[in-house]
Amino acid sequence: ELPGFYYDPEKNRYFRLLPGHNNYNPLTKESIQYKAMECKRLKLLEEEEKQMKKTTRAGLNSSVLLQKRQLGLLSSRSYCRLVHELKVNCMQRRKIEIHSPDSSVAGTNNFKIIVADVACERIFTVNDVEHGGCKYGIINLSGLGKESLTVEMYDNLYFTNRKVLTLFSLTHFSKLCLMGIAETPGCASLLPASLFSSANPGDRPGILCSFKISTAWSCAWCLNPQADNCFSTGLTRRVLVTNAVTRHRQTFTTSSDVLAQQFARQTPVLYNGCRSGEIFSIDVRQRNQKGQSWKAIRLFHDSAVTSIRLLEAEHYLMAADMAGKIKLWDLRTVKCVKQYEGHHNEYAVLPLHINEEEGLLTAVGQDCYTRIWSLQDAHLLRTIPSPHPSSKDAIPSVVFSSRLGGSRGVPGLLMAVKQDLYHFSYN
Repeated sequence: ELPGFYYDPEKNRYFRLLPGHNNYNPLTKESIQYKAMECKRLKLLEEEEKQMKKTTRAGLNSSVLLQKRQLGLLSSRSYCRLVHELKVNCMQRRKIEIHSPDSSVAGTNNFKIIVADVACERIFTVNDVEHGGCKYGIINLSGLGKESLTVEMYDNLYFTNRKVLTLFSLTHFSKLCLMGIAETPGCASLLPASLFSSANPGDRPGILCSFKISTAWSCAWCLNPQADNCFSTGLTRRVLVTNAVTRHRQTFTTSSDVLAQQFARQTPVLYNGCRSGEIFSIDVRQRNQKGQSWKAIRLFHDSAVTSIRLLEAEHYLMAADMAGKIKLWDLRTVKCVKQYEGHHNEYAVLPLHINEEEGLLTAVGQDCYTRIWSLQDAHLLRTIPSPHPSSKDAIPSVVFSSRLGGSRGVPGLLMAVKQDLYHFSYN
């Protein structure tokens, strides 16, 4: 590399990068990097269309797996996990048609966030509105099993003029939305799913409850019976635990902004990921007193923690940071036991998606690539390019499940990019 120049491998010569030298076609490092990324994306898309995908493990195919299973060389759990690996490599992209009773709903606004409910029967969405702000929607996945691949999307009467940071699906009937921008007032609202039904709008109930919360970065709902009415919000240098029924609040002061949160199910313990790279847990049953150390488990990343996910047994915690590192921590020994390579992030708050039953970890990077790893050995199974050109406002939002649309649903990956919704179906 020469200062002020860049080498073009196609033309086999150097070009100047100094400002003002080539005003007709100015070259910058950003434009060169974008061009290289776009060429890579188009090449990967072409390979996917030609089905030039190979298994990531040598000698892994369905006949070999079945033979080993019949000979007793593979347990049922290992066999199912490896079958899912094979199917993930064979997923093919198909665009979904979105129908709506209201013609103004479908395909008019960009998808920002999509989150599945507990049974994966419906998808809750947050869409950007052209005149600013966000609105909510719900997608019924019952049509995915048909050849036409159509889904129905319902819009509600409410929208917010603030940026929606996090969307959590609580049960089959309700969800918790957290809205707010740093340094401006925010709001946490509990909305019933019936807001999105196709019934008479006059019969729809209103917002269940709303809490004014400022400088909010993250939120989490507690599903443990000892604190089943509580939710937490991560603020600037504070953690605020609120009882949604009594509206009682408990504040825990921190040394950094809290960007990621999740409650444990077996105990009312809240895990927090901070901008400083620290991860710590709080037992919400204890009262915060001055001079008392209330932090239990403490872990440390080298960069800001953007997402944390507890595994089902709650002995392990997965965490991702702004350096692109994804680590699996053993909470009993307080040590990192696995690291998942290939994720890309520099400054965005990007979620992790864990499917323990299928043995898969899914994450979308800031480079707009969706990557799927084996949860057991951290092996990168597949890298899926975005159907749209990469940009910071076109990062895909994904949902993966082996039962999209309910217990009799179809397996695969849902990807929302811009105004489009795609289904990567199992072959």
